[in-house]
Amino acid sequence: MDDQDLLIRTAIDTAQEPQGRSLPANVEAEAAFLGAVLIDNRVVEDLPIAIRPDHFFASIHQRIYDRILTLLDRSATASPVTLKPYFDGDEELRELGGTTYLAKLTADGQGLLAARDLAQQIYDLALLRELVTVGRTLVEGALDTSVEVEPLRQIEMAEGALYKVAEGASSGNEAKDFRDAAMTAIRMVEKAMNSGGGLSGKTTGLDVIDKKTAGLHDSDLIILAGRPGMGKTSLATNIAFNCAEEHLKWQRDGGEFNYGAPVAFFSLEMSADQLATRILAEQAEISSESLRSGKMSRDEFQQLAMASQRLAELPLYIDDTPALTIAGLRARARRLKRRHGIGLIVVDYLQLLQGSGRANDNRVNEISEISRGLKTLAKELEVPVIALSQLSRAVEQREDKRPMLSDLRESGSIEQDADMVWFIFRSDYYHMLVKPDTPDGSSPPDVEEKYRTWEEKYEQLVGKATLIIAKQRHGSTGNVPLHFQSDITKFTSPNYKDYSEWGIE
Repeated sequence: MDDQDLLIRTAIDTAQEPQGRSLPANVEAEAAFLGAVLIDNRVVEDLPIAIRPDHFFASIHQRIYDRILTLLDRSATASPVTLKPYFDGDEELRELGGTTYLAKLTADGQGLLAARDLAQQIYDLALLRELVTVGRTLVEGALDTSVEVEPLRQIEMAEGALYKVAEGASSGNEAKDFRDAAMTAIRMVEKAMNSGGGLSGKTTGLDVIDKKTAGLHDSDLIILAGRPGMGKTSLATNIAFNCAEEHLKWQRDGGEFNYGAPVAFFSLEMSADQLATRILAEQAEISSESLRSGKMSRDEFQQLAMASQRLAELPLYIDDTPALTIAGLRARARRLKRRHGIGLIVVDYLQLLQGSGRANDNRVNEISEISRGLKTLAKELEVPVIALSQLSRAVEQREDKRPMLSDLRESGSIEQDADMVWFIFRSDYYHMLVKPDTPDGSSPPDVEEKYRTWEEKYEQLVGKATLIIAKQRHGSTGNVPLHFQSDITKFTSPNYKDYSEWGIE
């Protein structure tokens, strides 16, 4: 029995299943592939997929390939001679005849003729082994009734594990090499320099926000909060549309960097058709009331037709399933990521999500579980997540109505888990609440004066909104001016640079 036969026999014995079946693997293909790489290191550069050491079945092959990659990263040559010092004392290799096994890997050279096919087979068999692990875990969990029976949770966990397999991820997350992390950071800086406006993440479509935040970054959780009537959903739909439209432009025009992305919008409050009506109204610049009532001029109908044509191919996916659990939302988001490559998730709104039910009727604990789940989702899918949130009534009881971090409703963990916290604030909304009686011809002078003073102040405030960035993990906090067209619920960047009238420092 030669060294390779011994290795194959050992690997099979190690991988025997209780029923006598072995895990899917091809140790001979692994050996042939390693031989090809050792003969010509450029094989690694030409692979259609990224092969990692953990994709190999035989542990000795894992260690050999890991050392090869380390040498190549140092721009050194990987060969049996350069590998020899690293494996002189390797016990497993000694059973195969010692470091002469490294030379035997290159003796045939047949692997060079089909290196890409061998790599694909190694990768495919690694995924099959991961599927076996997921299946075994699922079966064992389903058969174990000694703990609380939660079949839906087990399905959600299995779906998450299957998503990782579909993405080619290892069943255990590995630490990222600092070199890879640094290259990602440099690429982000290059993207910001290329944009001309410091934009390194996904665009919001609003220049003033992009300049303050450098865009929406992968793995970030952004909390967008405000009292009812402030325009949270309007701002979220504006951002979702702008990001999806930017992706369409990139598909059409090309370019090195894509500042947009397909968007998933989880609308727990409004139905899909209501949300679509709102987006149509925003883009056609026709009031939602006119759309619902059908009271439109011919020109307005033409605007609507043009807007609907623009929206037809928009990569914006709306899920209006009510009463979603955080686990259910994550499962749906994984499917959308797999099918449509979504790069931004919007959740409207956080308090309408449900936890796992293990919080013992404690709403604060449930909200904490939900906010952690959203942050985990952002990191798992490597996309920014914007979650809308309600504020407590404490805002209404203060003279200064501007929201603060302490106003986040029901849980301080929202502030803790978020990378950014935004508050949307409109002074004109609160000014309308103290509107005095409208004077008529018989009103006394003081009533007319009071109304005139109120009206002048309202004219100064109307259409002006402020985005308060109360927390930004990667940058400074501060206020951002926005213009709000209430009739079509649309936010835009102000078209001039003097923001003094907003009261913004």
